[in-house]
Amino acid sequence: MSYTALARKWRPKKFSELVGQEHVRRALVNALDTGRIHHAFLFTGTRGVGKTTIARIFAKCLNCEKGVAAEPCGSCAACREIDAGRFIDLIEVDAASRTKVDDTRELLDNVQYTPARGRYKVYLVDEVHMLSTHSFNALLKTLEEPPPHVKFLLATTDPQKLPMTVLSRCLQFNLKRLPAAEIATHLGRILEQEGIVHDAPALKLLAQAADGSLRDALSLLDQLIAFGGGAATETEARAMLGSVARDHVVRLAELLAAGKPAELMRGAQALEQFAPDYAQLLDALAGLMVRVGLRQTVSDYEGEEAFAPEVLERLARALSPEDVQLYYQTAITGRRDLPLAPDPRTGFEMTLLRMLAFRPAEEPAGRTAASGATAAGSPAAPAPPRAGAAAPAAPAAPGESALAAAAGSWTAVVSALELSGAARQLANHCTLIARRGAVVRLALDPQHQQLRTPAQEEKLAQALSRHFGETVRLEFQSSGGGGETPALLAQRASQQELTEARRAFESDPGVQGLRDRFGATVLPETVRPVK
Repeated sequence: MSYTALARKWRPKKFSELVGQEHVRRALVNALDTGRIHHAFLFTGTRGVGKTTIARIFAKCLNCEKGVAAEPCGSCAACREIDAGRFIDLIEVDAASRTKVDDTRELLDNVQYTPARGRYKVYLVDEVHMLSTHSFNALLKTLEEPPPHVKFLLATTDPQKLPMTVLSRCLQFNLKRLPAAEIATHLGRILEQEGIVHDAPALKLLAQAADGSLRDALSLLDQLIAFGGGAATETEARAMLGSVARDHVVRLAELLAAGKPAELMRGAQALEQFAPDYAQLLDALAGLMVRVGLRQTVSDYEGEEAFAPEVLERLARALSPEDVQLYYQTAITGRRDLPLAPDPRTGFEMTLLRMLAFRPAEEPAGRTAASGATAAGSPAAPAPPRAGAAAPAAPAAPGESALAAAAGSWTAVVSALELSGAARQLANHCTLIARRGAVVRLALDPQHQQLRTPAQEEKLAQALSRHFGETVRLEFQSSGGGGETPALLAQRASQQELTEARRAFESDPGVQGLRDRFGATVLPETVRPVK
């Protein structure tokens, strides 16, 4: 008994059966309904998103015996032969195997002849970017002015390799990757009609593994049905794909929140029994952090099928927003670097350790925001900072804001501001004098008074307000700052670097040897530090 793969059996045969790609379907349907049918179409997109399928449906619409329409009958001889792949006037060409110019010329020799059976002679060229330069040149003239009975349907996964002369002669349609939710829903409909036992989490895993390709998803579904003995369940899907159950990912996140390295490593090592795909595991951990971050930011976020709302709520309380961002960034960086690790398990474990190592320092126990004094009323001595972490900033005096802490580090503040052009120059030539409430007093270098304009003052005030999270108003004075502006500091550092570079160059043994043996002379102005 023969078996037809799901990807072939459930291939759409009309536009109404397409999954996604509404923007392409709508354009082609309107063209067919109005009779404004271009002679050359180019369909681009990644594998398995429907390029060839749409081209075949379009060819069927053009040659249906009941007339050109957006909905072919599907029952006439032309429709049936196109579905079966034996319609004589639909010439399908795999450009990957016919790249030579002689192949293209042989193909185009028959363009001038009218169709044998259908209304149009349709050339469907798949992976057209594989044609050689000479083949494209041979195709150009026919592509620009084909006979009225000829239509060209080109498909490619790499449109950047097509000459502009070809692109300019075609109507181009970019097919998108399909969302995982849309793929999972379609898989569920197919399994219901096939009468196969399945569960939603398994289909979601397949949809995520397909990476936007419906054909890949159907191939994976075929594989899962065979692997699961005629059923598509989550347990079997995880075993087939090498992914780990959600509970283990949640457990890793909880151990990260608790800051327990020993237990975290034991939990990571215990996953070895499942033979996991560590890249997928890091993806799952990063995905969990995204949902936790959304839960913290959007109060009414209910999560989704992958993680229960109560799990997200628990992790949102256990993790700070800073930790969530750190763990997410570390997970995706570790995912990228995984091929460089000695082995995938080592790379995964080191990524987890990196999350803990770079975790922001916590406020020392026993200190409260409400009081900085001991029970005896004397000021409390600050606890020493944790090794490798920055010491917590001293609390601001009453009535002062976070800007007061930046009074001695104006250069650092300026470097962190979202400024450019004249506004940044204005900040670089100022020093911070003092502040009172929301008023910030700056001293501007008298030699750069021309930088101070209302527009640049407003930009600087807005940047400071964004940086410190409070509204800022600026007051300027032209002298009396008594400090070094960021511009002068940078100039002094550059000069010092240049001096040290020249000193190091002159003391280099090789330079000394050239002087002694050949009487060489050093030109100091030509020496520059290496950046």
